[in-house]
Amino acid sequence: MNTALEDKVILITGASGGIGSAIARKFAEEGAKLILHCRSNVAGAKFLQRELADVDSLIVRADLTKEAEVKQLFAAAKKRFGRVDTLVANAGSWETRDVPLHQMSLKQWRHTQDAVLTSAFLCAREFLKLVAKQKQGNIVFIASTAGVFGEAWHADYAAAKAAMAYGLTRTLKNEIARIAPITADYSGGRVNCVCPGWTVVPRTAGKLKDAEIVRRVTATRALPQIGRPDDIANAVVYLSSDALARHVTGETMVVAGGMEGRLLWQPHEINPTLV
Repeated sequence: MNTALEDKVILITGASGGIGSAIARKFAEEGAKLILHCRSNVAGAKFLQRELADVDSLIVRADLTKEAEVKQLFAAAKKRFGRVDTLVANAGSWETRDVPLHQMSLKQWRHTQDAVLTSAFLCAREFLKLVAKQKQGNIVFIASTAGVFGEAWHADYAAAKAAMAYGLTRTLKNEIARIAPITADYSGGRVNCVCPGWTVVPRTAGKLKDAEIVRRVTATRALPQIGRPDDIANAVVYLSSDALARHVTGETMVVAGGMEGRLLWQPHEINPTLV
């Protein structure tokens, strides 16, 4: 199936991470041009760029919580490619420690809101400035099932991702349609969101070595398996394609094996070696 993404310019924040790099590889397979953002893992971004040697790509380092650096990121993208067709707002931060809200510091709360939500706001704002001139473009936010079902001991993260998955996505789908309207040969600007559940990436690898955690996580899924980065990347490519998803906007897509906010399996029914 033709995604019509060849030569499209895709800006992926957090591209050096597990999900971000998988997203970059999928777009590379479609012949897209890539802006690979990283905050501190420049070595990881360069490794990915070497892996995708046949792809026209640009690495840009930026702290997305800083307004000036976000402006510089988009300026560099525009200077190199002249436009940006899709923003994949994937970068974020998750405190690995379990911290109940009554013990959570204001510093942690503010850090997570800035890393997840403020960064998404700043990137979306700069991208929409380009869209207003281009009259074309779409956004895919990467949120989390934490924003859909909540996540005990991670209220900071759940709150930020919920704001992204619902308030931001559903508001911006109306705004972008005004500045990138439908034409005879264009679908109109679109904004969507993908919510991964627990996924096999370096950030979660430590916890996923615990069979009890694996049982607990998969017991809420109709398909009792941990997600892979490619599962998320495939959804992002679909939503970014005006050819495939031309009439899809304002949607929050959960990619988590049919996850629900209740137990679907008893712990003894799950074989952690198979997930």
